[in-house]
Amino acid sequence: MSTFVSSRFGVLVAAAVTAVTLGVGNAQAATSYSGHARPLSVSAFGAGVNIGDTGELPSSGGSQSASLTNLNVLGLVTVGLLQGTTSGSGDQSTSAASLVSVSVPIIGLSADVIKSTSTASCSGTTPSVSGSSELVNVTLLGLPISAPMPNVSVVLPGGISVILNEQTSSVSGNQGSMTVNAIHVTGPGIDIIVAGAESDITC
Repeated sequence: MSTFVSSRFGVLVAAAVTAVTLGVGNAQAATSYSGHARPLSVSAFGAGVNIGDTGELPSSGGSQSASLTNLNVLGLVTVGLLQGTTSGSGDQSTSAASLVSVSVPIIGLSADVIKSTSTASCSGTTPSVSGSSELVNVTLLGLPISAPMPNVSVVLPGGISVILNEQTSSVSGNQGSMTVNAIHVTGPGIDIIVAGAESDITC
């Protein structure tokens, strides 16, 4: 009898431990993901195009990517290489957009590399977000610039505005969202986003 009771007690303890372990795992796993990488978005005089767009990440996660070379977009932007990636798994959603050999003549912008990254993560049911931009050998109207603090705005002649390291974030309840645009140019009739990366998560 004691052997039977001992064995039964051991089974119950094992089941309880398994249930606790599964409960912890579920608490730390994201319930849904979202993300999008847009290496180059150009809207000019009523026409718009997204170049290298990864498309929206499914809520179940996974990964998506896109890349293109040697582009000339409406005569407003030229790019040697652009790439975008977005993915979601475990407790994290992340996106990245990068461009090599970039020129935007309308604002005198040239760069060897422009890159943005965004991340949304879960710690249990609590979300957190982060993002950054990288600018390598970037000049604006002939002046060198580097990746600044978020949301630095530069106003140029002709009503043109340039926002460097543009970041928009939101954390509410169990949801987190981060969008980073390395360079965002707006002006009369134009809206250009260079290296846009968005990541979202529900914990």
